[in-house]
Amino acid sequence: MIDPKKVKRYSIKTRFSKVNEKDFALKPAKLKSFRAFLDSLPDILKARDLRALSADVASAARKKKAVILMAGAHVIKCGLNPVLIELMRKKVISCICLNGAGIIHDFEIAFQGKTSEDVAENLKNGSFGMGKETADFINQAVKDGVSEGLGLGSSVGKMISDEKLAYKDLSLLYNAYKYNLPVCVFVGIGTDIIHQHPSFDAGLTAEGSLRDFHTLVEKISSLNKGGVVLNFGSAVLLPEVFLKALNLARNLGNKVKDFTTANFDMIYHYRPAQNVVNRPTHSGGRGYYIIGHHEIMLPLLAQAVIEKI
Repeated sequence: MIDPKKVKRYSIKTRFSKVNEKDFALKPAKLKSFRAFLDSLPDILKARDLRALSADVASAARKKKAVILMAGAHVIKCGLNPVLIELMRKKVISCICLNGAGIIHDFEIAFQGKTSEDVAENLKNGSFGMGKETADFINQAVKDGVSEGLGLGSSVGKMISDEKLAYKDLSLLYNAYKYNLPVCVFVGIGTDIIHQHPSFDAGLTAEGSLRDFHTLVEKISSLNKGGVVLNFGSAVLLPEVFLKALNLARNLGNKVKDFTTANFDMIYHYRPAQNVVNRPTHSGGRGYYIIGHHEIMLPLLAQAVIEKI
């Protein structure tokens, strides 16, 4: 039988401890400024990551390094356009990447100040996604813009800018066009409601999206030594596009390392963890994965950055 009296022990004072009272949160208080609130968070785990990431974004903005924001359409549907527009205005964000659903919801907000239909209800009678204004506007914008040599994002942004839409000041695409900031849109044919309509042109859509891919490759070349890539809510499409664009940039002779990446989502996903956080920074840089709802985490990050710049 074992003899517990022979167990070797030591003083915990000699042991390294991962949690220190100096890193603890400060107690809550009324009328606290946001900066004081941010500083009051514990210097532990994701609170530490959020502070470090906001510092990296602010540093990139000051150094005029690329800050690329990739976002699923849920970010737009959560009412976060004003937050992103302010980051554009302050020259923090230098490139936005969206999926096809992103330009749909963005247009509908510009057009009528509301978006997001009841999919389950409209699917019952086949009316899901069959709103004429959305399809006619975007599909015509693509035909006109791509035929003139524009990419997908700038085609839609230009048409929103040209038309008298009541709520276009709330549009990401309009503001990006106004500030001469590229919006790169990547489409999976058949994934978006406007693909159901007779006005859809798959060839021009693909051509415009490829131009946006080449624009993204150019922007990625500016990540070297201090840039930042943020992915909010795209679990598959944008992480895959980013990885290929990064590879092409490096293949063409550009040094792209020592930059920061971060993925924000409501649950943990394999693909963005690998294609955004881990693999791109393997040769130098930092990657963060922060879980939380977009309508909370994006304003938190944005305000933290604004405080630092």
